[in-house]
Amino acid sequence: MPGITREEVAHLARLARLELTAEELDHFAGQLDDIISAVARVADVATEDVPPTSHPLPLTNVMRPDEVRPGLTAEQALSGAPAQEQRRFKVPQILGEE
Repeated sequence: MPGITREEVAHLARLARLELTAEELDHFAGQLDDIISAVARVADVATEDVPPTSHPLPLTNVMRPDEVRPGLTAEQALSGAPAQEQRRFKVPQILGEE
């Protein structure tokens, strides 16, 4: 006998606005019961001496300090542009707005 009943699956299907056949209700009841059992087994494995984690390996974010470096001048940046206007790249209008 599955832990989740056919009626519960039908209720979930109604909430999700899914139309399920009688065979699908029976099939999904078994599948959902298997999923719930698997999650319960995982909960049984966790012990109090194991801290909760979001990743199995410790992660550290490698950051470098922000440093100001010389960049391109406006003229250098625009030197290869096909079109420019008021020291900016000029591109075709796409939204139809001014």
